[in-house]
Amino acid sequence: MKKKILKIVGIVFLLFVIMLVAAPFFLKGKIADIIKNKVNNSITATFDFEDADLTLFSSFPKATLTMNNITLVNKAPFAGDTLFSSKKVALNMSIKELFKDANEPIVISSLVVDDALVNIIVNESGVANYDIAKEDANATEASAEDTSNFTFSMQSYAINNSRIVYLDKEGGMRFELLEMNHSGTGDLSLDKSELDTKTSGLVSFEMDSTNYLNKNPVKLDALLGIDLTTNTYSFLKNEALVNQLPLIFDGFVKLNDDNQEVDISFKTPSSDFKNFLAVIPAEYSKNIENVKTTGNFTLAGRFNGIVDDLHIPKFKIDIKSDNASFKYPDLPKSVRNVFIDTEITNETGITEDTFVDIRKLSFMIDEDKFNMVANIKDLMGNTKVKAHVDGKMNLANIAKAYPVPADLNLEGLLSADINAAFDMASIESKRYENTNINGNLNLKNFVYKSDELKSPVKINSTSVTFNPKTVTLNELNGVTGKTDFNASGSIHNLLGFMFNDENVEGTFNLKSNTFAVNDFMVEETVVEPTKAKTPSTTTASQIKIPSFLDATINASAANVIYDNLTLKDVSGTLIVKDEKATLQNMTSSIFNGKLAFNGEVSTKDAVPSFAMKLDMSNFQIAETFKALELFKVLAPLANALQGQLNSDIAISGKLNDDFTPNLATISGSVLAELLGTEINANQTKVLSALSSKLNFLNVDKLDLKGLKTALSFENGTVKVKPFTVNYQDIAVTVNGNHTFDKKLNYTAVLNVPSKYLGKDVTNLIAKIDESSLDNLTIPVTASIGGEYTNPSVTTDFTTGVKDLTSKLIEIEKQKLINKGMDKATDLIGGLLSGNQKKKDSTTAANDSKSQVKDVLGGLLGNTKKDTTATAVKKDTATAKKDAVKDAAKSVLGGLLNKKKKTEVKNDSTN
Repeated sequence: MKKKILKIVGIVFLLFVIMLVAAPFFLKGKIADIIKNKVNNSITATFDFEDADLTLFSSFPKATLTMNNITLVNKAPFAGDTLFSSKKVALNMSIKELFKDANEPIVISSLVVDDALVNIIVNESGVANYDIAKEDANATEASAEDTSNFTFSMQSYAINNSRIVYLDKEGGMRFELLEMNHSGTGDLSLDKSELDTKTSGLVSFEMDSTNYLNKNPVKLDALLGIDLTTNTYSFLKNEALVNQLPLIFDGFVKLNDDNQEVDISFKTPSSDFKNFLAVIPAEYSKNIENVKTTGNFTLAGRFNGIVDDLHIPKFKIDIKSDNASFKYPDLPKSVRNVFIDTEITNETGITEDTFVDIRKLSFMIDEDKFNMVANIKDLMGNTKVKAHVDGKMNLANIAKAYPVPADLNLEGLLSADINAAFDMASIESKRYENTNINGNLNLKNFVYKSDELKSPVKINSTSVTFNPKTVTLNELNGVTGKTDFNASGSIHNLLGFMFNDENVEGTFNLKSNTFAVNDFMVEETVVEPTKAKTPSTTTASQIKIPSFLDATINASAANVIYDNLTLKDVSGTLIVKDEKATLQNMTSSIFNGKLAFNGEVSTKDAVPSFAMKLDMSNFQIAETFKALELFKVLAPLANALQGQLNSDIAISGKLNDDFTPNLATISGSVLAELLGTEINANQTKVLSALSSKLNFLNVDKLDLKGLKTALSFENGTVKVKPFTVNYQDIAVTVNGNHTFDKKLNYTAVLNVPSKYLGKDVTNLIAKIDESSLDNLTIPVTASIGGEYTNPSVTTDFTTGVKDLTSKLIEIEKQKLINKGMDKATDLIGGLLSGNQKKKDSTTAANDSKSQVKDVLGGLLGNTKKDTTATAVKKDTATAKKDAVKDAAKSVLGGLLNKKKKTEVKNDSTN
């Protein structure tokens, strides 16, 4: 019997274990569906999770349901926005909760949320994305009673590594809590209980585009009293840290149906002045443990009132310090006579009525003193500011008394005395006549060093006068690198720039003896990914025209240095607006000539662009083409020229990071005129090859004076319009194009006078005895191809031979025609004179007609005579024509191939 009982117990235990193993597989799908259905049926958003796991063994007698990758996504008007997400949510509950009906509430005993995001948004119309509960029109008091028996018996909860974002677009406010870790333990099933909480994270707070907190570390360990019967939550014991500032809280928050009641006070637990340093972020204040302090610092405040759609709690925050000082142990100087008396108050509960009253803020370093008083009213509405600042400060002493960033080096003497009174509505509407700012600011021997600057900037002297409508820059004299500058001018909207996100509008005069552009070009490190594991870094000089500038600058400089170029006597107007610099009426001297230019440079797009028009007068060709890469590309043959040129250039394209033209993108046109030019053919292989191919042509003696050429360039190709140059009495017409990588495609047509063609042609022309042949020219074509460093030159005299042959044949033909006409004239004249004897009228008439017909027929080529005679005549003419052609061809061939006179004669005879 005993064995039987043990066997039954064993079987029951085994079945129970099997049930514990099998239950998760059967129940987790059911529970997941219940949760999804319950949530989605009660909200106007979409709740989902990737999968769910149910665990019984490790948490027995509890069950743990884990949901992975949870999302809660809004519908209109926030369609697609994520209200909540979490990588994992674990719910711990009694096993019996797994077997409840879908209409029964599930009681949860603990909750763990990992890597969550809570994203709360209030749009411009005041609609909140968390208002997603469905309204149940059929709800009754009875149903409310049915659900009131729900017991919230949670014993603990934890939220790990999560983020909360609150964005109020209507109020212009943004709150963010990063890296939040929060946990709480307590019996929340009781009407009254205590909840022990621990919270830490990084807080950021922004209002009206002003950052008040930026990832400031906060920590709060608090014991909270919870009264669920009245929905009241009270601070019992607590200790908080904001940055390194300790605070303690007292009071309560009560949740009502229509509002919340708040009565919370806070203060620093001690009055040590270290509390002030603790407010400053640690990255700036560094380690304050060993800082020696005297005097006191207190921070105390209270929030008391109702929170609803129209009100905030009334509050008062006092910040005070009386004759305090501090000194860092590793710095030589101290900050002393620190006085702070500031109050931040709202007495009505209306947001717009918040004001800040800085009754006193002053400190001293050595004998330098800084003072400030200010009153700021309607902080959240039409902010009204009235302030006064005065003081003198040796800026180098700041780094000797306070741990400034290592890369920030300040030197100089600052003195200021400024009064300001304005309201934001006037600034936003640009009614600057309603603002009042006056005073002066002076800065001498100011030196600013930074990794962001290529060279330190030294301001020898600066004087600024503040007027009600403008800020006058009386003087700004300084140097950086090779550059010296002296500026003056005025700013028309300083307050708009400072408070209303407007561009700086002003007019300035800038003078410089030497202005080196490279002094303002910063080396930036750009990481370029490669196939290797280690990324390669390259440095590139980049310039960005400031987007906040809307200024006109009248500039003059004795010398402007840009890379290897030096422009002298530069003057003109520079207009900077919308990330574009427009140059107007700029003039300069360079390459012993004059330069005038207009154009613009824009850095608004990712790749900077430019468009320029240049007017160059009396430029030294050799210096120009040696120094400017652009001209080497446009006219590579100019390397062989000595002399001057005038040129008009229109060019546009993209710029490289160092503001040099990207040759692959440029296009434009050039009109150039050469003045007093000499040629050295040995400087370029193209002219040397041409000279060697045409032995009668001495390229060095080409007459280029007064030559005007026009060319256009686009897509890497330079097209040259036909132009003609002269060598003695030979006209050379050039036409063609070349590419930016110096591939050549040109033709040069030389009209060669007959006297250069040798004795055979001269004798032939003499026999023809025709005066019109004295100025006969023969076209010879030279084709220039290949590359600039390895050119090919070929000659073609086919056209010349054909032209010479045609001219000689035409002359001979004309002579024959003229002779025939003379004979016809004599015959007809004799007939008409009646001097011949009388014959038979019919015979005489026929003979006359026959003679006239023969003469005219011979002239016109229509005479019907013996075919043998005609054939002989034709053969004779053809032979003569061929002989002339062969003679011309041989003469030209000998000329172009450098044959000797005897060889030319033999060729002519053959």
